[in-house]
Amino acid sequence: VAVKKVALGKQPQKELIVNELLVVRDNKHPNIVNYLDSYLVGDKLWIIMEYMDGGPLSSVIKEVRMAEGEMAAICHE
Repeated sequence: VAVKKVALGKQPQKELIVNELLVVRDNKHPNIVNYLDSYLVGDKLWIIMEYMDGGPLSSVIKEVRMAEGEMAAICHE
């Protein structure tokens, strides 16, 4: 599993986090990292998800320049 720790005190729009959790909780797909559970630990929200080898897509996008077709394929999946 992977644990995403969100500092709630630094989030100006906490309702966006709640909406995201509701969406990922209710939508399961083999091509999307699945939400497993969440816990409030002090002032941080710990979101437990399936582990995805290779890191987050946002890191890949910052490091790799992709052609339009590659981006389309990723969005399609």
